[in-house]
Amino acid sequence: MAAPTPARLVALELLRGQRRRRARMRELARASVCLDRLDTRDRAFAMRLAMGVTAARGALDGMLDAHLRPGLRLEPRLRDALRLSAFELLYLSTPAAVAVSQGVELGRHVSAHGTKLANAVLRRVAADDVPRLEAARSRVGDGGRTTCDLALVGALPLWLVREFVASRGTGFTRDLVLSLTDPAPVCVAMNTRLRPREQMQHVLEDAGLSPQELGVAGAVRLDEPQGLALSGLVQRVEVIPADLSAQLVSLVALPDPDGTVLELGQGRATKTLLLSLALYERQQPSQLTSVELSERKVAAAKRRLEASELGANCSCICLDGRDLDSASLPEALDQHFQTVLVDAPCSGAGTLRRHPEIAWDLDPACIRPSGDGSLPALQLSLLVAAASRVGRGGSLVYSTCSPLRQEDEDVVEAFLASGAGQDFSLAPALESFGLASADEATREFASRAAQEDGSLCFGQTPGGCDAHFCARLVREAMS
Repeated sequence: MAAPTPARLVALELLRGQRRRRARMRELARASVCLDRLDTRDRAFAMRLAMGVTAARGALDGMLDAHLRPGLRLEPRLRDALRLSAFELLYLSTPAAVAVSQGVELGRHVSAHGTKLANAVLRRVAADDVPRLEAARSRVGDGGRTTCDLALVGALPLWLVREFVASRGTGFTRDLVLSLTDPAPVCVAMNTRLRPREQMQHVLEDAGLSPQELGVAGAVRLDEPQGLALSGLVQRVEVIPADLSAQLVSLVALPDPDGTVLELGQGRATKTLLLSLALYERQQPSQLTSVELSERKVAAAKRRLEASELGANCSCICLDGRDLDSASLPEALDQHFQTVLVDAPCSGAGTLRRHPEIAWDLDPACIRPSGDGSLPALQLSLLVAAASRVGRGGSLVYSTCSPLRQEDEDVVEAFLASGAGQDFSLAPALESFGLASADEATREFASRAAQEDGSLCFGQTPGGCDAHFCARLVREAMS
């Protein structure tokens, strides 16, 4: 038998680190010296394994445990190894003989008693679970939409699939499930403040990233993104990695010429940078003020804005967004803004390809309207506080990276029914200044996500953008 390949050993080490530290896999990967030592092809394979196993963790454990002797407890490192090889058998195109052989060697590598157990369990997975998955995949490919098949094909918790179906229907859910087979596309916005667009295109080509102009919002897809982390382009903010749907949401929040913007939930400043870039390219001197609860994130945002040279009209403030309606505020916030963007904390259920931990870590209780840890309750409180900063005739833009209705339309409806929402009404996102003044291709793409009430809900399809939601609420102008 061949020894475990370097890519599999690195993936196994990443899985061990994620299990022990409860860290995000992408954060671990960014700091992994072992991953950096791999060549481009092996690095991509190691990341595919690490991300895929993390995303499918619960489904894989259910299958593995079904083939264990009752009462047998797997050593954690051996479970990591079995998950990795079972994932290869089930969800990658690795030949069964290779996946089992490598799994046995990984078992030997982590446990003195792992060889025989790995061989026995993985052969049962190959004999029993692979045909079951292939049959479900065939039914889904032929248009089948049963929740059990969709959950199996997507390696998702059954409850989450049922929530997707209840929120958006079986067609939407089927597309989302099928999109999980491959990694999410990597899209970037070019920082034309630092380099002209044509020059940046050449820089991306020279870095071996195979850039492809999408013709939508100026976004570029990187068809060979493996070298992006090592290129230094992200660290220097020459490019801004952002899903296409996130770039379009930023356009919805773009103010009219000379209008002011307040961003609530700045995070690491991705949308701040996208907004600042759009303002720069349109030669709008609008003032952008951003609020973030975490001091660490505020510091990181300031560093990114400084490196980007886009921060001249930006200010970053550390504050709990729920306090925006309080009597005592910093001077920069004690005013009304033409546009207020609430980029709400959410389940992240529309970003499963990028954040694989979400599916099996998500607690169903967190999407209930109320109770401890309720995201909809937090989202509503942020909307209510943010509404106090919207000027007459101004816009309140609410966005999440979740397609779950409890975090989207239900929150908007609860806000409109509240005292804070009585002066607001839903308005078509397509009529926002940013999208109304965009090119035809951008408007046409955004229109595919438009719903009857004017909000946008981007579906997640194979090779397509993430599932984001965005609603625009306009405050009545004074008569």
